[in-house]
Amino acid sequence: MGKKTLGVKKRLAKALNQNRRAPVWITIKTNRKVFSSPKRRHWRRTTLRI
Repeated sequence: MGKKTLGVKKRLAKALNQNRRAPVWITIKTNRKVFSSPKRRHWRRTTLRI
């Protein structure tokens, strides 16, 4: 990470924060219709355009 610029690091951090499951209260509110987050990303399957 030492060679990466600050902008790239910030974008990587944003992608890391987006890569979380949907909150439990959303799952309860929608009666398990929304179970996973649509923005989930696997580190090996999809690439980031940063």
